[in-house]
Amino acid sequence: MNWNHALKDYQDYLKIERGLSVNSIKSYSQDIQMLITYADENDLKEGPISITKDLLQQFVYEMAKKVNPRSQARIISGLKGFFNYLVFEDYRNDNPMDLIESPKIGRKLPDTLSLKEINALISAIDLSKPEGERNRAILETLYGCGLRVSELIGLKLSDLFFEEGFIKVTGKGDKQRFVPISEINKKYINIYRNEIRIHQKIQEPFQDFLFLNRRGAQLTRAMVFTIVKRLAEDIGLKKNISPHTFRHSFATHLLENGADLRAIQQMLGHESITTTEVYMHVNRKHLAKVLGEFHPRTNS
Repeated sequence: MNWNHALKDYQDYLKIERGLSVNSIKSYSQDIQMLITYADENDLKEGPISITKDLLQQFVYEMAKKVNPRSQARIISGLKGFFNYLVFEDYRNDNPMDLIESPKIGRKLPDTLSLKEINALISAIDLSKPEGERNRAILETLYGCGLRVSELIGLKLSDLFFEEGFIKVTGKGDKQRFVPISEINKKYINIYRNEIRIHQKIQEPFQDFLFLNRRGAQLTRAMVFTIVKRLAEDIGLKKNISPHTFRHSFATHLLENGADLRAIQQMLGHESITTTEVYMHVNRKHLAKVLGEFHPRTNS
């Protein structure tokens, strides 16, 4: 088995067995492709079945000269998953990455926006332009429902269950969840689709997609990033924000106002509660308030 054959088999496994998205598979593949490129450039005769820990350790050492510790840790994690797959399929008896340690990195806390900053960004939208109503609906949905940008651009008219107060979201690995939607969020989506979108000439096969570009096609991730970046520049916001910042702010604000961590996990679509727990580290001020309000012996 050569490297490219092994990579193709692994990609099929991630897609079919693990149900991962195209973006996730691409990310995993990039880590392995780095190793393949290194093997080619150094004329290594060893393939995925025979490569040793020492050769992999040398590869990691070379990567450490080029990437930061966080990226290095991601590459090591990606390669461990790849060799675990080879062991699982009985191509190898061992995982040569098991004894290779990742660099120690601190937990990166997500950036957040205050409610005042979110309101300022939304207020900066030029509603005199047709795309203004769309952009307002986009920001309201990113913040109001805590969506990933990929989930936002994939949102369809058939996913809107406004009478029930929910939207159906398709997340990582095509896993679907229902997320509650507020009245103000419904209001701005309805303004966009009933006053702006209805007048657009929509291309095939995008009739069911909620958010469209000016050509009547599905909005791209890059366009949503551009919308957010330009609004930040317009109000002179010094923070480095992205569409994901609204998702972080959604979770942080819910937690600070007393929401249950499990409920936030469900709304965000996190498979593990440990992923959601990062928000416990963002702002601890509310924890003393929670203790004082709910612990039975606080005032004893």
